Amino acid sequence: MWEVILSKYNYWIYALLLIIGFYAMMAKNNLLKKLIGMNIFQWALIFYFISIAAKKGATVPIIPGVHGHHGAEHLVVHAADYINPLPHVLMLTAIVVGVATTGIALALLIMIYRRYGTLEEDEVIEELKR
Repeated sequence: MWEVILSKYNYWIYALLLIIGFYAMMAKNNLLKKLIGMNIFQWALIFYFISIAAKKGATVPIIPGVHGHHGAEHLVVHAADYINPLPHVLMLTAIVVGVATTGIALALLIMIYRRYGTLEEDEVIEELKR
């Protein structure tokens, strides 16, 4: 039993990162710390999806020697022998969206700091109530 649990150590690391990121988003009062927590959470999900898409002994889904449609009539392809590229492509998209979101969030944090002089959530909310 312990061998199975220890053999999946990467999933335990992802779960720990998810917990750390979620804790930072929920429990921290500083907006920058919340943003860092959101990024940790996001990267844990990206690492998880990349790791579940990997297969031992599989190769990239490119069939050498087949150019165009000539000779492809008798080609037999076993899907289990190839890696599915879709999760990796989706995670590349998630990385780009995450970087853009982080950039916009940092710009907003700069504007909040300039206007209110703090990044503490409760102080900003108190100032907004006035």
